[in-house]
Amino acid sequence: MSDYAVVNPATGEQVKEYPTITDDALRDALGRADAAYKSWSQSTTVAERAALVRKVGDLHVERATELGEIIVREMGKPIAQAVGEVQFCGAIYGFYADNAESLMADEPIELLGGEGTAMVRRSPYGALLGIMPWNYPYYQVARFAGPNLMVGNPILLKHAPQCPESAEAIQAIFDDAGFPEGCYENIYATNDQIEWVIEDPRIHGVSVTGSERAGAAVAEIAGRNLKKVVLEMGGSDPFIVLDVDDLDAVADTAVTMRLGNTGQACNSAKRFIVADEHYDEFLGKLKDRMEAAKPGDPTAEGTAIGPLSSTTAADRLEDQVKRAIDGGAEVVVGGGRDGNFFEPTILTGIEQGSEASQEEFFGPVAQVYKVGSEEEAITLANDTQFGLGSYLMTNDKAQAERVANAIEAGMVFINGAGADGAELPFGGVKRSGFGRELGRFGADEFVNKKLIRSA
Repeated sequence: MSDYAVVNPATGEQVKEYPTITDDALRDALGRADAAYKSWSQSTTVAERAALVRKVGDLHVERATELGEIIVREMGKPIAQAVGEVQFCGAIYGFYADNAESLMADEPIELLGGEGTAMVRRSPYGALLGIMPWNYPYYQVARFAGPNLMVGNPILLKHAPQCPESAEAIQAIFDDAGFPEGCYENIYATNDQIEWVIEDPRIHGVSVTGSERAGAAVAEIAGRNLKKVVLEMGGSDPFIVLDVDDLDAVADTAVTMRLGNTGQACNSAKRFIVADEHYDEFLGKLKDRMEAAKPGDPTAEGTAIGPLSSTTAADRLEDQVKRAIDGGAEVVVGGGRDGNFFEPTILTGIEQGSEASQEEFFGPVAQVYKVGSEEEAITLANDTQFGLGSYLMTNDKAQAERVANAIEAGMVFINGAGADGAELPFGGVKRSGFGRELGRFGADEFVNKKLIRSA
């Protein structure tokens, strides 16, 4: 049985199975990527590569409905969100096409002494391996492939085993956009095969989005082979409510940030840390909104919450909630499960430092905490092994500045939700990983920043 199959999480039906790549075919793919690096990467201009990247973005937008329907089948994303994800990909590829020349421009360096000139010239790094997760099947690929193909780095892409159909559709887009052979190639590889792909000298770097376990395993192999790695390993992002006066708006933002993608986003708000003077009212408003949000058919336009991505995911979340309750947590609303559909749930009474407080709950479960001061809120927010994103609600500008500076995370969003953009760097610290994607920082990860010094 192949590792790669589409199993509809809403129905449990296995839709289609895809064969795993053979070792010989995988070695051939490595050869094509290396050949593309030695030819296409060196012979094309930035503008030529940008034109191809632009076409990829345009094709995503043109095929948005078809592509969206695929991931509804694969991982249960509600159709409106699925189509929105594809359209965002169009913006990401467009950003790198629009800004390719400036992102790759020579960078003069002012000399402190001596004669002549110095500059940094950006050039391709080499063929790369991307290992992508199931929760945003197109977006995750876009933020890796967009900048790196603009740079000139050929890509081998291993998608999640439950996303073979979207992986196939992405391959068709790159082919139809006119990328030559070896520039972008989807591989249905096993974990054992990926180990020797990373070790192969023709692969120059690896980017992984996924679990801590997967990231640590890949980074260990890459480290032994002196390969650069970018890791995005998830998070348990705090949503801090301090000096606010419109709790309805704050609660609306909170539920949006917890239930988007059925709660299966690395950078969604997961731990709600609320000043004691607002705690009871906020909890009541959040309860009303979570209770009103009902899981439904992901193919229907009005559905906001679908099933979890798989039976494995639902089993894992159910176990986490049960262990949290056994550890003293109280269920304010929800907690039930029907197949792979999980009720929006609020947990309170979780002790700081407990097992539940340290885990990432990947689904529609909100943890709510009460704090007595700004300092206590910061301490609780930082009391986690993760450090991806964070959200801060306050009308006090000085407080916003203090708290944003003190939060240990790669991203801080103040008084807003869903404020991601193609131009904004995405990434974290601590066990959320290292490196950045998107924006100019994402374009600079796998680049040879070559010093050219003329006397």
